[in-house]
Amino acid sequence: MTRTLNGTRLRLDGRSLRITDVVTVARSTVDHGGVELDPAAVVAMEATVRHKDALVAQDLPVYGLTTGFGDSCTRQVGAARTVQLQHNLIRYHLNGLGPQTPADVARAAVLIRANCLSRGASAVRPELVRALLRLLERHITPVIPERGSLGASGDLVPLSYVAAALTGEGEVEHRGVRRLAGEALALEGLAPVDLAAKEGLALINGTSFGAAFAAVAAWDAAELAWVADLATALTCEALRGNTSHFADFIHASKGHPGQRRSAATIRGLLSGSALTTTYAEILDQRDRLDGRDHLILEQRIQDKYSVRCAPHVNGVLRDTLHWVGPWLEREINSSNDNPLFDPATGELHHGGNFYAGHVGQAADALKVAVANLADLLDRQLALVVDEKFNAGLPANLVDPGLAQRGEANLHHGFKGMQIACSSVTAEALKLAVPATVFSRSTEAHNQDKVSMATTAARDARTVVELTRQVAAIHLLALAQALDLRGARHAAPAVRRAHALIRERVPFLDRDRRMDHDIHAVVDLIRDGELRAATTGHTGPPEIGVSAPHPENREE
Repeated sequence: MTRTLNGTRLRLDGRSLRITDVVTVARSTVDHGGVELDPAAVVAMEATVRHKDALVAQDLPVYGLTTGFGDSCTRQVGAARTVQLQHNLIRYHLNGLGPQTPADVARAAVLIRANCLSRGASAVRPELVRALLRLLERHITPVIPERGSLGASGDLVPLSYVAAALTGEGEVEHRGVRRLAGEALALEGLAPVDLAAKEGLALINGTSFGAAFAAVAAWDAAELAWVADLATALTCEALRGNTSHFADFIHASKGHPGQRRSAATIRGLLSGSALTTTYAEILDQRDRLDGRDHLILEQRIQDKYSVRCAPHVNGVLRDTLHWVGPWLEREINSSNDNPLFDPATGELHHGGNFYAGHVGQAADALKVAVANLADLLDRQLALVVDEKFNAGLPANLVDPGLAQRGEANLHHGFKGMQIACSSVTAEALKLAVPATVFSRSTEAHNQDKVSMATTAARDARTVVELTRQVAAIHLLALAQALDLRGARHAAPAVRRAHALIRERVPFLDRDRRMDHDIHAVVDLIRDGELRAATTGHTGPPEIGVSAPHPENREE
C-alpha cells in the first residue's frame, strides 16, 4: 500500500489499511492527495463480479442476490428484479435513531467499508468502491444516526445511510453545509450510483461502522495513555512526591510491558525536577530515633496509590491497546459481508463474517481500561485540591494573593472543577459495563445471537471523550498547583507542558467561569499538541501494531 497522504495517495488493497491511515483520512479537512484502489484489488473484484453475474443469469437461489434477506431467504426473485431488491434493502433500513455520528467517525466508516470491499470477495464492481472514495475526496459525509445496529448481520441500519448517500437518496454534510445527497453529488459533478446485484447488501452487511468508532477510540485512548503519564508526573511535582516509585527495577520485576513503559515515561518527564524527592533523600533528611523507641516521621516514605500505582493502572491501558490495535486492524482489512466469493475459484460461501465479536470485545476492554484511567486522574485531583493531602498548597488551589487584596474567603478556586470532574468520572465508569453480553434475538429469530459491538464501540468513544475531559480538568488544576509551587523548579519537560497550557489558559487569580478553559485543554490533548510541545514528538500516538497476517505480507 502506498502511504500516507500529504501529497501522496493511499492505495486500498483490503489487506494493508492501518488505524493511522483511518484517522488521518477521517480527520482531514483539506484535500489530501486522495485514496485510490490498488490494481490487484481491481482484478480480484472484477473476477468475483463475473462469477456473481454467471450465478444470477442461471436463476439460482443465491442469498441476498436473488432471494430476500435474513429470515426471508426462502423468497426468491428473478434476475430482472435484483437491482430493485438492492435499492429496497437500503430503504427499509433507513430507520436509525439517536444523535448524528461525528464527521470523523462517518468518514472513517466510509474508508473502512471501501477497503473491506476492495479485498474482492464481496463481488462488487470497482466503480462502487471508487464512488465511496469520491465521497471522501469531495468532502461529502453521510449524515448517519448513531443508533440502530446490533453488530451482527452487519451494521445494517447505519451503513444504509452510507449507501443512501451513494444513490443520492440520503442527506450529507457537504463542505460544511447539510444538503440532500443528490444535490451534493450534482454540485461535485457526480452521478448517483445505480446498485447492481449484491451491492446494496455488500455496502451494509458488514462491520465497518462499529469498527470506525472503535478505531477512532483506540487512537484517542493511546493519546490519553501518554497524557495520564504526564498528569502523574505533574501530580508528583505538585505534591512533592517520591520519584523512587517509578524506578525501573520495580516495574521490570512485575514484567508487564505497558506498566514498565508508563513508569519510564513518568521518569523521563520528571528528570531534572527540583520539586520531587527520592527515598534516599527522605532517609537523609529524616529525624533520627537517637535512642527513642518511636517517632512520627514528618515526611511519608510512600505516596498514595493514585500516584505510586499510576503505572500499574495506565499500564493496563497500554497493554490493552497492544492487542486491541491488531484486532481492529485485522477487522478493517477483512471481508465481513455475506455471501462471499473466492476470486480464484469462483466458489460461493455463505457464512457470518458480519458478526463483529472481535470489535465488541476490543471496545469493551478498551472502555474498561480508559474508565479506570478517569478514576485514577480523579483521585489524583482529589489529593491536589485538598489541603489535608496536598503538602501545603492552599485549599482548592485558591490564589493566596487574594487575602492581600482584601478578598480572603470570598473565592473557592477549583472546588467547582472537582465537582464537575467527579460527575464526568462517574459517567465514564457507568458506561464501562460491557455491552457485548446484552445480545438480543430479533428478526424472526434469524439473528438470534448478536454481538452488540457497535454499542460497545460507541460507548468506548464516549468513555474516551469523558476521560479526556477529566484529564483536562486535572491538568488545569496541576498547572495552577505548579504556579503556586514555583513552575521554575519543575522538570524541563513538565515546564514545557505547563507553558503550553498557560498559552491557552491564564492562572486562576479569582473565581471565574472555566468551561472554556476545559475545552481549550481538551483540544490540546485531542490534537496531540500537548505531547508535541512536551516531547517534540509530532507523530501518531502509540497503538499496538500487529505482525502481518500471513496472507497480508508483501512479498
